Amino acid sequence: MKLGPATLVDVFRRRSVPASEDPAASGPATAEATQPKGYTPKKGAPTPKRRESAPALHRPVNAPQTRKEAYRAWRERQARDVPRVKRAKGAPPGEERNFRPQDLGPVRAYARDVVDSRRSISEYFLYFSLAIIVLLFLPLPEFQVVVTYVVWPAMMVTIIVEGVFVANRVKRQARELFPDDGSVRGAGWYAAVRQLQVRRLRLPKPRVKPGEPVPAPRR
Repeated sequence: MKLGPATLVDVFRRRSVPASEDPAASGPATAEATQPKGYTPKKGAPTPKRRESAPALHRPVNAPQTRKEAYRAWRERQARDVPRVKRAKGAPPGEERNFRPQDLGPVRAYARDVVDSRRSISEYFLYFSLAIIVLLFLPLPEFQVVVTYVVWPAMMVTIIVEGVFVANRVKRQARELFPDDGSVRGAGWYAAVRQLQVRRLRLPKPRVKPGEPVPAPRR
């Protein structure tokens, strides 16, 4: 592109516009740029003085002064705990601390009663496991082979069979007793897991002894 003589003259004759007269360069950023080094823009509100802010930072804490006030505050916090309130409503009186959300409901109570009313090999799983670990430390290679390839597989197969049996039994009977209860799903697995626990360590605690009939379910 070639420029004519008139164009070149206009280009060289163009005078620079001062920044103060250029509308594009005016604005907050330009105003701050013209300030001296170390300048801090205003915050819009004065900074509070130390004697004004110190009392708010050192205000006294309203701690309970007596045991009665502390107990009342604890009761108020417990009342605001929604999950705990829901658990307490579905648990027998006095046993709220032993119940988790998955333990609530008549279906789960019936599953626990079915498991607790019968003896099973699975409830000794912890004891068998500890005994096998101890036996594996004996310096008898033949004995270790028997424990590893005979005793341990036999125990695992027995536990699996018992778990499948009690799970199917609980699910089948729960569907008949609680046809409209949506918590029937998962009751079989719940019963199988409880069966693996040592009886005296089960929570919630068993309410029926081995050999006793299963109580009528509470709806």
